[in-house]
Amino acid sequence: MTSDPAAAVDHAVLRRDVDGATAAHRRLLDTVADLGDDDLRRPSSLPDWTIGHVLAHLARNADSHVRLLDAGTRGEVADQYEGGTAGRADEIERDAALPADVLIAQLRTATEALEQRWATMPAEAWGGSGRSLAGDVALADLPFRRWRETELHHTDLGLGHTPDHWPTLYVRLELVRMERQWAARRPMGLTLLPREALAAAPAQRLAWLVGRGGIDGLAPAGIF
Repeated sequence: MTSDPAAAVDHAVLRRDVDGATAAHRRLLDTVADLGDDDLRRPSSLPDWTIGHVLAHLARNADSHVRLLDAGTRGEVADQYEGGTAGRADEIERDAALPADVLIAQLRTATEALEQRWATMPAEAWGGSGRSLAGDVALADLPFRRWRETELHHTDLGLGHTPDHWPTLYVRLELVRMERQWAARRPMGLTLLPREALAAAPAQRLAWLVGRGGIDGLAPAGIF
């Protein structure tokens, strides 16, 4: 095992994840481009969140990734959100009430800033880490996490982007991660997915695992 984190970064995988997240950004921005104030006050599919809350989260999440990457470039380890969980919630609640044109412009600007940071990140800095709300996170894993945030929350908007629209590559990669998480939470010897999940199409199986869809005969997966 190498003692140099930067040497362990697979830059081909990193490029794949950056490309996937960038394409997801484009699809999201196309969906929300013409939304108005009334649209942003409508409920999303997430409990207690409007469409405005989801967009505010996506904008501030992009900012938080830039914060982590900037710190990594300086050789530092930063917290993803200033003020932790409470600070994150306060930002979302504040910005969810913004006029649609302002919030959508913020989302576009934050997304572009993150993409620019990916493009200019020194190769050696990708070996660093940051502190997410859930614990330490490798900087090299951030592009995939952003890809996930964008795909899932695009679906949460309830504006026509369903699990069937998730890219095949994203579904394949995410299923590996989610099936591993499923197994890790199960008792020894009961780590295989239920037969109903295994019989489902990959996108439907993933939607069940990440709490964005159900499968007949199964309770929620309980991971997300």
